[in-house]
Amino acid sequence: MERQPARGHRNIPHTADVRIEAWAPDREGCVAEAVTALVETFVDTTGAVADGETGFRVPPGADADLLVGVLDEVIFRLDTADELPLETEVRAAGDGGLAVRWRTTGTDAVELVGAVPKAVSLHELSFTEGPDGWRCAVTLDV
Repeated sequence: MERQPARGHRNIPHTADVRIEAWAPDREGCVAEAVTALVETFVDTTGAVADGETGFRVPPGADADLLVGVLDEVIFRLDTADELPLETEVRAAGDGGLAVRWRTTGTDAVELVGAVPKAVSLHELSFTEGPDGWRCAVTLDV
């Protein structure tokens, strides 16, 4: 049986929407992998070059709420600024929230390959720590 890498993500089959899974040794790495998984559900970033950088903070909350806050921000910036993260750095903030830094590109620099997510569904959302690190599974409404 092939061992799963310590950090990664994948899309998994889902009836009507898009479902992603991500994993990493730490909570912040798992959130960063989930961002990459979300972006890869609808665009091909091959050859895209980051031409901007942006940061934001997610206020303190439960781990699942922090994850949803970051993924919601991806969708919000896509809708309002035509901007996508190519690289994601997530750090724990001293107040219990998250500090996120993205290297970004415009939507015109990538190729659309799937349905654009409209929202993060709370149905069947999971974000847990286990013996092998953190895992999350999220359904995206398209």
